[in-house]
Amino acid sequence: MKIVDVVASPGLTGFYFDDQMAIKGGAAHDGFTYNGEPRTPGFRAVRQRGESISVIMILEDGQVASGDCAAVQYSGAGGRDPLFLAKDFIPIIMEEIAPKLVGQELDSFRRLVGLAENLIRPNGERYHTAIRYGVSQAILDGVAKAKKKTMTEVILEEYKLPLVLEPVPIFTQTGDDRYDNADKAIIKRAGVLPHALINNVETKLGKNGELLLDYVEWLKNRILTLGGDSYRPVLHIDVYGTIGIAFEDSTERMVDYFAKLEKAAAPLHLRIEGPMDAGSVEGQIEQLKSLREALKTKNIKVEIVADEWCNTYEDIVKFVDAQAADMVQIKTPDLGGIQNTIEAVIYAKKYGVGAYVGGSCNETDAGGRTAVHVSLATRPDQMLAKPGMGVDEGYMIVHNEMSRTLTVLKYREGKKTHSEEAFWS
Repeated sequence: MKIVDVVASPGLTGFYFDDQMAIKGGAAHDGFTYNGEPRTPGFRAVRQRGESISVIMILEDGQVASGDCAAVQYSGAGGRDPLFLAKDFIPIIMEEIAPKLVGQELDSFRRLVGLAENLIRPNGERYHTAIRYGVSQAILDGVAKAKKKTMTEVILEEYKLPLVLEPVPIFTQTGDDRYDNADKAIIKRAGVLPHALINNVETKLGKNGELLLDYVEWLKNRILTLGGDSYRPVLHIDVYGTIGIAFEDSTERMVDYFAKLEKAAAPLHLRIEGPMDAGSVEGQIEQLKSLREALKTKNIKVEIVADEWCNTYEDIVKFVDAQAADMVQIKTPDLGGIQNTIEAVIYAKKYGVGAYVGGSCNETDAGGRTAVHVSLATRPDQMLAKPGMGVDEGYMIVHNEMSRTLTVLKYREGKKTHSEEAFWS
């Protein structure tokens, strides 16, 4: 089965591009937007609409395969590629990448994504991570259609992975509506919650961390009240480096604060993502490792999740090799081709580090569904419900794709069933 043509269409994402530097610098909320001037190059405003590009491949039997190019909410921050706008990148896709794909045989996902990943622009630069991300999704979809298999089965086959007919825990994110949306996640019995978007010291963390402590205590009590005796999700909160800011990167002070967080969360298990931002890969590894070792010394069981400066496959290998974190977020758009996410999960698990197939609220439904197949094949500890910040939509997209795929895989294994009780436990 060959690719006979490639076209591209502009689209919108499930959220927005936010200028993280401006927000950390104190840009104030004004309704749903922010006041203030943008600080990150390429931004026209502190918050602007998220944009995507659908890469659409026409196959020789008339089928259509597609994938969505998208970049994360905080584009241009933490070492990431710059802002991704459709008008700037559709011409690049059509003029420089499409001709390389037309005529290719859809016989191997790994072969074709290797070709796309290693393409170099005429100016000598690599293609934007968002482009590599979307093109790789389209290739995976195309190979699956050519072989009449699910994307999960293609990954299992090409990476020689075992089939496990169980769901992967889904992590929901609340955005700034961290109370009502936490209720939604609890009612839906999400496996991991709430993310909570703690990206400002004064308004969300508290100068001494008191606002987050109050929130964790509230969240724990809310889960125990609404969830019943059988529901014990993992708490996972992204603090965007604000703990480091509040406690002046003092490991001793941060450890004391983590002890308070652990007590507030008990009996639930707690993960903290991005406790500080050291400003570089090497600095982040050093500071996270120091904090992790100090927490172990004090027998504090709060886990650290690496996010900022852990962007590429090569970065993830460095964090894993250093044992700098308990878990790495594998932020799918930041890694470029989806094969890098697959290989990052495999690598992290091999060396005993937790793997989290993340991404961004600022993706599309296509990215969310593709991530489900990657997760079902590679078995990370959790995957993100995406796109969006409203809980309902992203959770529905990811949950339902997972349920459909598992049902098909069970059918093919001769385990036809109408029961998916594992999703509701």
